Amino acid sequence: MTRRRAWRVLVLLLALPLVCASPPTRVAAETLGEVYRRVNASVVVIRGRGEEVTEGGVSRFREIGSGVLIAPDGKIATAAHVVHTMNEIVVEFLGEDPVPARVIASEPRADVSIVQASVVPRDVVVSKLADSDPVRVGDAVFIVGAPYGLSHSLSAGIISARWEADTVARDFPLAEFFQTDAVINTGNSGGPVFSRAGELIGIVSHNISQSGGSEGLGFVVTANTVRKLLVERTRHWYGLDLMLVNGAVAQVVKNSPAADMGLRGGDRIGIVEGQKLIIGGDILLSVQGITVASDDDIAKVLKSLETLRPGQDLRVTVLRDKKVQHLSMKWTGR
Repeated sequence: MTRRRAWRVLVLLLALPLVCASPPTRVAAETLGEVYRRVNASVVVIRGRGEEVTEGGVSRFREIGSGVLIAPDGKIATAAHVVHTMNEIVVEFLGEDPVPARVIASEPRADVSIVQASVVPRDVVVSKLADSDPVRVGDAVFIVGAPYGLSHSLSAGIISARWEADTVARDFPLAEFFQTDAVINTGNSGGPVFSRAGELIGIVSHNISQSGGSEGLGFVVTANTVRKLLVERTRHWYGLDLMLVNGAVAQVVKNSPAADMGLRGGDRIGIVEGQKLIIGGDILLSVQGITVASDDDIAKVLKSLETLRPGQDLRVTVLRDKKVQHLSMKWTGR
């Protein structure tokens, strides 16, 4: 080996540790604030007006909640208890005037609904439903919503637990839940829960509280529940609230398919077997020829209604004023 070549080899060997010691270039991770600003414009405030039957009669009330845009055509995921029985709904995109919206799909037994906004802002931000199965206890998450009407407020925490359907919330047996310690208050319902990377992994449902405030027991319907029940399947909204304990129609929403058909909701509170119930409305006996008397019957009815197409007959049988009546209408698909 020549002296010149030996010198070059020596130089390369001396430089090698320096090259190996240099760390690979990495893109800096987004801060929580940066992720929030990236997804915040997909969050909306939802305001509704409805009616409820009380001991003093029928009274009007207002509801405020949150939602998240999941499709560029104006579909917004939210909690069913925020919108399911509302006569009027408006949504407010970030920095925009309120626009009318209507429920197009709903599953109260999972506390999830999808509303359609009548107008969508230009260059709107969409947060698509992510796969929520990989989410694990201990993962960092954050919530954006309108607690007490304070729109686009941020709270952060972790996933505290996972709950399979029909294990933790009696009122929502179809929902798979995340439990979180991120702060949830009145107005957060229906708002999005994001992973630390900004993926939409769930919709806020409710919290369990002894004091009436937030105590770290918040429950979130998983994104996969929303997808399976309302996106991949056809869960039409009919605009009625049903009490299965006696088949009574508790409420019929104005300008809904149920109202168009002529169904009547209750108008007073009565005592039935020691329980306070809304009475005075129709007693639903069957839908599409399927008897309505249990949760299993309701599941059969919903499966049948998933195949209903515009122009086909929607048929119900009710007990009204001690007489059996048959009601029907052509389904319009709305």
